[in-house]
Amino acid sequence: MRLPVIKHMYSFIEENDSDYVSEAISFLEHLTESEAVKDEELDVIGELLSNMYGALEVENLVRGGMTQKDALNAFMKRVMNSIDK
Repeated sequence: MRLPVIKHMYSFIEENDSDYVSEAISFLEHLTESEAVKDEELDVIGELLSNMYGALEVENLVRGGMTQKDALNAFMKRVMNSIDK
């Protein structure tokens, strides 16, 4: 996960709608089921999916009342804490 990418994806959600990202997630998840997708392509798709899920989570935190900065920091803190365990 990369915070600048999540931030950029979140700005897309702000300008448009989270449904676009949710639909893209569904498509990418479906794509991973194809036997024609190579391992290195799966890695890229997985990274994109992680960032997209992160952007949706940041959006939920902002809708819950946090500022964008606080939501991004809280999300990344939660990610880092889960890695440390």
